[in-house]
Amino acid sequence: MSDGAPGTDMGTAGHAIEVRDVRKVYQRFGRRKQFSTFKSALLSGQVLRDLKPEDAFEALKGVSFDVAAGRTFGIVGRNGSGKSTMLKLIAGIGRPTAGTVRVQGRLSALIELGAGFHPEISGRENVFINGMMLGMTKREIAARFDEIVRFAEIEDFIDAPVKTYSSGMYMRLGFAVAIHVDPEVLLVDEVLAVGDEAFTHKCLDKFAEFRRRGRTVLIVTHSLDMVTRYCDEALWLDGGLVRAQGDPKRVIDAYLMAVSEGENAQLADASRVNAEADTHADGPPDMFQAVEGRWGSREVEIVRVDVLDAEGHENHVFESGQPFEIRLALRAAAPVNDVVIGIGLFNTDGVCCYGTNTHIEGATGGDITGAGEVSFRIDRLDLVEGTYKLDVAAHRANGTPYDYHRLRYTFRVTSRLKEAGIFRPPHAWRFSGGLSIKGL
Repeated sequence: MSDGAPGTDMGTAGHAIEVRDVRKVYQRFGRRKQFSTFKSALLSGQVLRDLKPEDAFEALKGVSFDVAAGRTFGIVGRNGSGKSTMLKLIAGIGRPTAGTVRVQGRLSALIELGAGFHPEISGRENVFINGMMLGMTKREIAARFDEIVRFAEIEDFIDAPVKTYSSGMYMRLGFAVAIHVDPEVLLVDEVLAVGDEAFTHKCLDKFAEFRRRGRTVLIVTHSLDMVTRYCDEALWLDGGLVRAQGDPKRVIDAYLMAVSEGENAQLADASRVNAEADTHADGPPDMFQAVEGRWGSREVEIVRVDVLDAEGHENHVFESGQPFEIRLALRAAAPVNDVVIGIGLFNTDGVCCYGTNTHIEGATGGDITGAGEVSFRIDRLDLVEGTYKLDVAAHRANGTPYDYHRLRYTFRVTSRLKEAGIFRPPHAWRFSGGLSIKGL
């Protein structure tokens, strides 16, 4: 494999996949200078040397890793990190610009499902054509044909032209053919959205069967829970570079921390811009209407709004159930003896998740002279995962605003759980009698 081409090789003993210093450069525009062959360009090194930075995009920047035979290996990363590019190079769909890829054993790739299907002919004929493209003999396909059709759940449509299939039927049939090749190495790229929940569970059961039989599985996915549950090892790609590799939980935790830091910086910038914007629009007649803005007489002014974590550090991304604090700095040009402080939490649909103020909670008065500070602390931010907006206000007891900041501060709530709704009440499950459910 001296020319950098991927393929099947014995490689190092015990390794099903070996990736060594792989780089992949995509050309953005046409080049004026041409080579007689692509191979000659690679060997001369002029592909990389002649392309100007603005003419090329480097999707992978010297990636190296091994996947041991019989292991399930997950690759995670943001969109554009190089995950799918790496998977396609391992599958042989394209060549690395530099470096080597070696695969040991029969390989099947669940990447572009049904890419070889012909729309005008029947599903039955396409199964045989696609199966032979994946390396099976006609006899092997015939022996597994009924099982493939049952798995795809299209028994009643197998003799209909593929062009009459729904997208789900099309993808399920492609998945079923690829999974029944009986590969020693299986590559999977975000293909579990090929059917309903029952079909997804059937696919996961098939992966578990592959693991029990000592097959090697490499998964590229945005489903972090799937990586921690099913993978023996994980790799985090970021901007075409390896950021972490090893124990799935450790890699996922590092990845989530980086994602959180990036989100936090973006939300902090957005909140800063909103805070500095000075609008004098009238408030909506209904205070629960989701209209972003700022209004009021400014006799009392909110000069700073900070969202803080348990350690008192400014933050904009919180894990569900963590402490949450809003701190306001206020200023009054002259003494004011009728001040109410209000707080509101809204989701991005404009639904009020919670709202309160000092008057509602029983305060009998509020005075401010010069500068002052308010802290509003929630011991447990029991919201489900999502993006939320914050209202803060200083107003009279009759509701007349001094300074009302409407939906101007954004924060994110993250959770490993994918619950529905807004509020996550503290709760516990209990099971008795003949019912037993593990893990709760």
